Amino acid sequence: MPIGPQRLLSAEVVLADLDGCLAIDNHPLPGAVDLARRLGSRLHIVSNNSTDTAERLSDVLAAGGIRIEAARIHLAGEILLRRLALERPGAPVSLAAAGEMPALAERLGILRRDEGAAIVALCRDTGFDYDRLQVIARLLAKGAELWVANPDMVHPGPDGLPVPETGSLLAAVHSVAPAAVPRIFGKPEAALFQAALDAARAKPQNAIMLGDNPSTDVAGAEALGIPALLIGPHRDAIARDLDSLLSLALETQGAIL
Repeated sequence: MPIGPQRLLSAEVVLADLDGCLAIDNHPLPGAVDLARRLGSRLHIVSNNSTDTAERLSDVLAAGGIRIEAARIHLAGEILLRRLALERPGAPVSLAAAGEMPALAERLGILRRDEGAAIVALCRDTGFDYDRLQVIARLLAKGAELWVANPDMVHPGPDGLPVPETGSLLAAVHSVAPAAVPRIFGKPEAALFQAALDAARAKPQNAIMLGDNPSTDVAGAEALGIPALLIGPHRDAIARDLDSLLSLALETQGAIL
């Protein structure tokens, strides 16, 4: 059932996408700082980001005015690695990743090894190359599991042009291992949304999802019973950006009152 913009201000918890919604390249978009201030502890970020940790991202966003502690930031890459450490301790893992992910894997005690790896873990890897693809192809052919941070092909860059994401690497992997069935942790799958709901101790119907991607943010949330508000250039968006959405929410709230 469609929900009105005033739900943004009244919901028990607001789950918000990061790239293209709250920020671009971790720089706040119009309305993001105001939204974070108004919502306070009710705001949780759910992002398919698979290069940062919540701790680092919290610091980076705070420098731009979005103040949100790490406990309310839920990231696909970090969830993948923490699930690995919890569910498969000691399993040898071939990790394709960049940014903070290799160091986090080490801190979590994940055994990184290409030879004989039982699991291939795929995050956004800016150093991904032919040699890495060959390693992955051989491991999957030998029966290794495939764990993937997110299926996104691209995310928006600061110049508005697309930046390749984990899903584009997954497409390359599928070209050499078409039978591999990935276990995906990011949106639109349930794990990321559920992590935020658990952290907020909220039921799906008492939350809303705020995002700019109908196929990941909206479809993924609604599959769990979380109402969603779509912003951005899509024809079904309720507003073009957060600034416009906030204005609309305040006007609607005032009209109802």
